[in-house]
Amino acid sequence: MIIKDIVEKYPQTLPVFGQFQMGCLGCSGALFETLEQGAVGHGIDVDAMVKALNEMIAPKN
Repeated sequence: MIIKDIVEKYPQTLPVFGQFQMGCLGCSGALFETLEQGAVGHGIDVDAMVKALNEMIAPKN
């Protein structure tokens, strides 16, 4: 999924991007890069980031 689309659909994920030191909204790459492309480009563990994002958007009981 494109980074911009993730943030638009799930704005609550912004802190996760900050936690992984990805200032995505200020980067033009966010308009066309997938999450995986952006994470790999920044040397981030993609699986760890996806897990954190999923936890952030999971319904809270």
